Amino acid sequence: MLKIITSPDPLLNQIAEPCEIGDKSLKKLAKQMERVMYDTDGVGIAAPQVGVSKRLIVVDCGPEDVRDPMTLVNPELLETWGEPEIEEEGCLSCPGIRIPIERKPNAKVKYHDLKGDAWVVECDGLLARCLQHEIDHLNGITLFEAASPRERIKALKLYEEARRMGAKPGDTDFEPKVR
Repeated sequence: MLKIITSPDPLLNQIAEPCEIGDKSLKKLAKQMERVMYDTDGVGIAAPQVGVSKRLIVVDCGPEDVRDPMTLVNPELLETWGEPEIEEEGCLSCPGIRIPIERKPNAKVKYHDLKGDAWVVECDGLLARCLQHEIDHLNGITLFEAASPRERIKALKLYEEARRMGAKPGDTDFEPKVR
């Protein structure tokens, strides 16, 4: 069973290696990632978050009562657009905290599916934010690097307190008492 690695694990700050298109082992890895994501109430997970330096992500931003995961092999963020929005984001690898992150509300992503077919998806809302977040992971960017300098300082203090108090992956609404 795969286990979520948490910050400050150095793997989270490394650029992930491209996957070989059509690699049959990716299907098993994606299924395991899916299980970990659902078990921790996540909406997205990147392979580096489970200790695998591969450019593979799994997301499911649909209704909670319907499981419809989307697996993206070698996803590439082609474009983002729209007026930037700041929303709080949680992360399975930074348990116990949520950080205000500024992102554009629309995204265009190129990827391959597990069969090797090429796709392009244009999306908005939660899916656009989630894809940007997970692709950040593939590029060695955690929530801390994605945050503004001021928010990063606050988040690092909160994260240390959350870790001391036992926050686990999936705990995004944990409220440490440090401000």
